[in-house]
Amino acid sequence: MLLALPFPARAQQPKKIPRLGYLSSGNPASDSARSEGIRLALRERGYVEGQNIATEYRYAEGKRDRLSELAAELVRLKVDIIVVGGGGGTIQAAKNATKTIPIVMSGQGPDPVEAGFVESLARPGGNVTGITLLNRELGGKRLELLKEAVPKIARVAVLYDPVNSPNVQEVKEVLPLAARALKLTLQPWEVRAADDFEKVFAAMGKQRPDGLYVSGGPLMGANRKRITDFALKSRLASMYFNREFVDAGGLMYYGADQAESYRRVAYFVDRILKGAKPTDLPVEQPMRFELIVNLKTAKQIGVTIDPNLLARANKLIK
Repeated sequence: MLLALPFPARAQQPKKIPRLGYLSSGNPASDSARSEGIRLALRERGYVEGQNIATEYRYAEGKRDRLSELAAELVRLKVDIIVVGGGGGTIQAAKNATKTIPIVMSGQGPDPVEAGFVESLARPGGNVTGITLLNRELGGKRLELLKEAVPKIARVAVLYDPVNSPNVQEVKEVLPLAARALKLTLQPWEVRAADDFEKVFAAMGKQRPDGLYVSGGPLMGANRKRITDFALKSRLASMYFNREFVDAGGLMYYGADQAESYRRVAYFVDRILKGAKPTDLPVEQPMRFELIVNLKTAKQIGVTIDPNLLARANKLIK
């Protein structure tokens, strides 16, 4: 009897629910597609929020200087994993905050090897793994598809945040190569803060571009409605780094299949919670890409998209 006594006591111990930290450079509204996509992907793997997993969400609301403080807060809460919903600055903030808590990248940001987040894609090394979506590398292909969709385009305004280093590299190195081959003139425009948009839009209008290319980053994501409204009003054929811009009225998106990327984030979380180490989980690159065209927008701005391109699109918004 005495030997049997400890067992009921042990059985009554509540099972520890794993806690995720979700660190985003954006805000709950601009980030909702990603955060909700990951939540649903985790649910598919049996993780139900509030039952057998809990998530602590922290949003920098576009204020980069808050990222370090928010990352440190998640570390103090002793979360089991930090999922990063942002680019290089967000990944770096998480990496600076902890060398032991596993960090899962959700795809944004620069090449993780070049940026020093991992030693190699195959063997990440430290406590960081996850996915990389090749956003910068796809710049030339996006320009090519924009020109193919609307062949009469000659002058493309490029909207980018110079504080985001991958964007600078894209605008200075990647896009000019593609533009020369496509006989396009690029008009780069820097936007450093939300207050800059109206001023930049007014100046951009005077240069009369006929296309708009929007680079990545939290500043652009947080102001997507503003950007797509400007493109519509100015009747600009536009290409974006994120499909949510097309849902908001932009013309085209080309990039990694984002629904698939959310499923892969859930895969990494699941593997780590089951005991895998980040260093043993190779960083993944996208296997599937999608082209999305908003035909309602095409009609509004008065352009006819090349039928051959429409036949290749994964989704048409009508």
